[in-house]
Amino acid sequence: MAQERKKNLPDHLELQRTRVVCNWDAPNHTETVQYSGAYAAMGVDNSLNMKQFRKDFRIEVACLTDEDMEFDMIGIDPAIANAFRRILIAEVPTMAIEKVLVANNTSEIHDEVLAHRLGLIPIKIDPRLFDYVAEGHKYNERNTVVFKLHAECPRPVKKKLHGAVEGVSQENFSLRKTVYSDELQWLPCGSELEKSGDSSSKPEMYTSFNCDQTSMSGFPDEASELTPPRIVLARLGAGQAIELEALAVKGVGKTHAKWSPVATAWYRMLPEVVLLKQIEDAKAEELVKKCPVNVFDIEDIGNGRKKATVSRPRACTLCRECIRDPSWRDSVSLRRVKDHFIFTIESTGALPPDVLFTEAVKILEEKCERVIDDYL
Repeated sequence: MAQERKKNLPDHLELQRTRVVCNWDAPNHTETVQYSGAYAAMGVDNSLNMKQFRKDFRIEVACLTDEDMEFDMIGIDPAIANAFRRILIAEVPTMAIEKVLVANNTSEIHDEVLAHRLGLIPIKIDPRLFDYVAEGHKYNERNTVVFKLHAECPRPVKKKLHGAVEGVSQENFSLRKTVYSDELQWLPCGSELEKSGDSSSKPEMYTSFNCDQTSMSGFPDEASELTPPRIVLARLGAGQAIELEALAVKGVGKTHAKWSPVATAWYRMLPEVVLLKQIEDAKAEELVKKCPVNVFDIEDIGNGRKKATVSRPRACTLCRECIRDPSWRDSVSLRRVKDHFIFTIESTGALPPDVLFTEAVKILEEKCERVIDDYL
């Protein structure tokens, strides 16, 4: 179907359909043509063809690390690309600290602020192993992960010898301790804090664990693997202490940003830089110097002559420096490909970025199935 359109549509209409033209003042042809009869007068069918879509659509991974992923999504509508972005930010579930039980906090940081900081720590546990906490249900090994934090900064010890104080310097009195996220201890058997109540009865805990979580498949062997290290939680002065338990549960970003699995998820259309005519010699060198991200390069064409070429179009940021001067606007054209998206996912560390995108695809598939079941 795409090949049929290309053969039948005039060049200027094909450009409007497939490209965003970025002029010096504003972009043109930003809309996508969805109507099936948009080109009916020319005998061209613009309706969606699933067979052709399957043939054209592809994903090419450009970069993949434990925290970042960049890939090209080709042959898809902007609305679908944006749906993936929104799902990644707001609907892919993760684990995050929701409830903080403070037993003692004599630091300068308030309980509410400390609880907020704890909630923003990425919990590196697969949320697919857990259930959501239903209203009225207790915290158990299937829906909760419990952490303990006990940090203190001891006071300087004064030693008296023959009536004089020795062993104490000014530095001791300004002693400070920084509390980091790696000091959180995982409690696989559940909470160790008792609820206040009748002392004669059996003490009731804040969680109801029936088994040790280390015996469950999918859990890490070391507690240090559950949270990223060296995230500052608080600073303690001499004699100050923090003692608490934190309960992490499953949730999604649209409930609170602490459950969002990505630091950011964004996309941009593939840049396309076209030289409308050959630019040679001094003008070619001038064009190369105009671009701050080195999109253009010089090519030797023999006989002591050289011409400008587009060597790195993907790096173009549409700063428009190359067409800011009116004399260059008939030589260089800046465009964006409407169905080619450079997608970037930056994970918070809770899950790898490739897993996040796979989960986003599953969620979108579930949404489509619900729509089909409800309306068909």
